[in-house]
Amino acid sequence: MERRVVIIEDERDVARLLEFNLRGAGFVVVSAETGAQGLGEVQRHKPDVVVLDLMLPDQSGYDVCKQIRADPSVGDAGVLMLTARGEAEDRILGLEVGADDYVVKPFVVREVVLRVTALANRLAERRARPAVSEGGGTLKVGPIELDPVTHDVRIAGAPAQLRPLEYKLLQLLVSDPGRVFSREELLEQVWEMRGDINTRTVDVHVRRLRVSLGAAADVIETVHGFGYRARRDGAGS
Repeated sequence: MERRVVIIEDERDVARLLEFNLRGAGFVVVSAETGAQGLGEVQRHKPDVVVLDLMLPDQSGYDVCKQIRADPSVGDAGVLMLTARGEAEDRILGLEVGADDYVVKPFVVREVVLRVTALANRLAERRARPAVSEGGGTLKVGPIELDPVTHDVRIAGAPAQLRPLEYKLLQLLVSDPGRVFSREELLEQVWEMRGDINTRTVDVHVRRLRVSLGAAADVIETVHGFGYRARRDGAGS
């Protein structure tokens, strides 16, 4: 089955370099130079991965990412942001609007190909395994069941679809019910970020995770002044 990538990048030399190498890795590649054109190509081709430049001539890559995530027909695609802006705040904002990964220019093209491949593989795995597998390795907290091997999640027996970052956040919290994780710990372990940076991205993703968990949202508890934890009994008080 063919794997599709849409590149939204206004620097033609960069786009050509990515096109050549991604096609060499077996992807079907389509490129666009503006956000509007890119969104049109995403709608037409339903890609597995979108490589998205942050600085586009007509709109911000952040806005393009928001529009992709808001569209149920394409919202599960992997989004790799590609940008010359490498400050921590820019990366955090990219993750907040729904990007799965973030690469700073100038980049090593092989790294980009590997990251795109990893995102495409994750999407294929999610689509191929709609149910949680049976087995003793499944983590269970209240109505939530999470399989660390297949990355499948069930809530009260029904399959749930989570974004990769939501999954990583949930897995960490339910792996040790009752333990409070500080925002700094979550940033380091889920986002692999360290240092004195704004931790609001954690709060944003916890809110989104709770929305995805629906009726099981109260399993994730805010411990004011400290951080977050999965309730040991898996239920609200």
